[in-house]
Amino acid sequence: MAKLSKARKAAEAKIDNEKNYTLSEAAGLMKDINCTKFDSSVDLHIRLGVDPRKADQAIRGTVTLPHGTGKTKTVLVLCTPDKEEEAKAAGADHVGLDDYVQKINDGWTDIDVVIATPSVMPKIGRLGKVLGPRNLMPNPKTGTVTNDVAAAVNDVKGGKIAFKVDKAGIIHASVGRVSFDPEKLAANAQELISTLVRMKPSTAKGIYLKNISMASTMSPGITIDTKSVAS
Repeated sequence: MAKLSKARKAAEAKIDNEKNYTLSEAAGLMKDINCTKFDSSVDLHIRLGVDPRKADQAIRGTVTLPHGTGKTKTVLVLCTPDKEEEAKAAGADHVGLDDYVQKINDGWTDIDVVIATPSVMPKIGRLGKVLGPRNLMPNPKTGTVTNDVAAAVNDVKGGKIAFKVDKAGIIHASVGRVSFDPEKLAANAQELISTLVRMKPSTAKGIYLKNISMASTMSPGITIDTKSVAS
């Protein structure tokens, strides 16, 4: 078993493991229990009462966090020449098609989001083996396959994130940084949770929000009281 650092021990001493915290309480502790010297990401881990093997329970979607993620995302737009200026004007970091398809095929993935127009999807479909495992493959369900590339770029740059339930039924998503005011962290977290509640499949039985925890990079997690956020 790995030996805990002094910083980690000090952080864990500030958490009552027998208590379920509200979002506001957990957000207020993020700075105090941070174990890194950099501005760590603050993440929510939400276990849902769904069976991801069933198509209608394989939860995935997007949400725009009211206070952004605190991270500037690198966006690639794959499109035809008539859409390139629109994408560049909206703030896309990389714009093009054939050259980038080849770069990605060669292993380049130095990007956070890939947006594509519907007409070019046949060309990039073969990139699934590279983009898929990194959750970078454009998808209509996440708004990353669209003719309105300007709106898509603006959404991503403005704090829109994509989420997808994993095989264990858990959603992992960043809701900000340790440097955020606690009120902003809590608001971002509540927006994500509320979105998931609205997406509850009619076929999902039993408890839907099974467990929620908030944690920053390399720091201990804080258990959230699910009853206080199910709105």
